[in-house]
Amino acid sequence: MSTSTQARPAAPTQQTAKAGARSSPLAWLTLPALVFFLVFAVVPLVGVLILSFANWDGIGAIGAAGMGNWTSVLADPELYNALGLTFMIMIASWLVQTPISLLLGVFTAGSQKYRAALAVLYFLPLLLSSAAVAIAFKALLDPNFGLAMGLGLPFLAQDWLGVPQLALGLVIFVIAWQFVPFHTLIYQGGVRQIPKSLYEAAQIDGAGTIKQFFHITLPQLKYTIITSSTLMVVGSLTYFDLIFVLTGGGPGNSTRILALDMYLRGFRANLMGPASVIAVILVVIGLALALFLQRLGGKDKQGSQLEGM
Repeated sequence: MSTSTQARPAAPTQQTAKAGARSSPLAWLTLPALVFFLVFAVVPLVGVLILSFANWDGIGAIGAAGMGNWTSVLADPELYNALGLTFMIMIASWLVQTPISLLLGVFTAGSQKYRAALAVLYFLPLLLSSAAVAIAFKALLDPNFGLAMGLGLPFLAQDWLGVPQLALGLVIFVIAWQFVPFHTLIYQGGVRQIPKSLYEAAQIDGAGTIKQFFHITLPQLKYTIITSSTLMVVGSLTYFDLIFVLTGGGPGNSTRILALDMYLRGFRANLMGPASVIAVILVVIGLALALFLQRLGGKDKQGSQLEGM
């Protein structure tokens, strides 16, 4: 009896050892990803943080600047103008893209063949680079040689890139046109994960399409909406190439967002220190927004979207 009693605790230990032996090869598989992250994310970020306290024109020697770069940048009204424009484009883009991509995602999640054909057309902008999209819209909306003259549409013959309000609205429109397909794809996948039994039960109870959308589809897409919003909001901090090609930050500084301001300070004015300060600010804002949006999902971040079942 005593021998068998003493032998029992050894079984879990052996099972734990076997489980650890099995998981150790899998742990080694994460090493390349970890090295890649350290080399291409952590190291550059540390370098930018160091440069924010240094004087450097991008060519000559690097000298210490102390808090001078931070003081000058934080006292510059241009920074707050760029920050305000960044948040304005971020909020406007979210308000435009979210309902459109959500509705298109629900629509394209259907099994009809014509919806699959339309989905292919909706996703075409994803195949184009931001620079190509900016060049195309810049040519199409030219008041002298664009669609206004070609199709005889007088209301399009406006100086879209010369009036601050029109230029800002055009930027928001082009951003939505390019990135709505990406978020539509996310919502399409989320809708297809919702069990059909929920809709069948709702139909038996007499719920129509609109009630099903608000009482089944939207609640079940809670985590999908948070994921899409996180990508949309954080991604809006990096709208550089599209705005740089489309407006160059103009007219005046009406579309000079933080990412573009960082580029112009660093590579046009050769002020790598102040540009690095803005880069650090962008990283901090992006992390803060990402953490805030993830907290909206609740404590159970791994929870299923079928939590209501």
